[in-house]
Amino acid sequence: MKVICVIPTYNEKDNIVKMIEQLRVLYPDLHVLIVDDNSPDGTGNIVEQMKNGQLDILHRKSKKGLGTAYLAGFARALADGADIVIQLDADFSHDPVYIKKMLAAIEKYDVVIGSRYMEGISIVNWSISRLFLSWFGNVYARWTTGLKIRDLTGGYKCIRRRALEAIDFKKIKTRGYGFQIEMNYAFYKCGMKISEVPIIFYERIKGESSLSRTTVLEAILKTPFFRFKKYTRKEKTS
Repeated sequence: MKVICVIPTYNEKDNIVKMIEQLRVLYPDLHVLIVDDNSPDGTGNIVEQMKNGQLDILHRKSKKGLGTAYLAGFARALADGADIVIQLDADFSHDPVYIKKMLAAIEKYDVVIGSRYMEGISIVNWSISRLFLSWFGNVYARWTTGLKIRDLTGGYKCIRRRALEAIDFKKIKTRGYGFQIEMNYAFYKCGMKISEVPIIFYERIKGESSLSRTTVLEAILKTPFFRFKKYTRKEKTS
């Protein structure tokens, strides 16, 4: 199977080289696709100089939101022949060591989520307010969508090709915090089997978080309407 790790970046020069090198050591056969939103700090140029047969980069002209970056990366990964796509942050909040566990679990499922809430709260170095926001966000998302997933807002995922191909990406409208919720709900609506594996989530050491009041508000306002949308990709007729 061809496994492609999709990593969106914006001003991640302090993390990206170390992340790529660690992935190469842990998973020599893994392909990595960086989706860079024209980072002012030169992240895209750094990756461009590291490119090889297993590392590629998709340059975007501007910052358009995490959701659109992932969708662009998914489309590129599918075009490049990915059987499995790993969704991963560049800042080491998602420890690459868990990819092995997620790839084992994906043998029985279509989507595997690296969950911060399967064994209590497995988050390191967050403030009480940030923990409450995340916990409440998941409670709210479960209540509005009806899904039983413990970590609906988590961004660490392992996804089968057929799960991504089932979704009409044009129907995914959330850009920030709510993107993870909408994608999970879309997978569910398309009949995909979803599971979770426990991980420990670490607050980034270098760089700045992209979480903002705007993205949180977007998630609160849009999540209740996911139930009324059809996400299945229409079959082409001859």
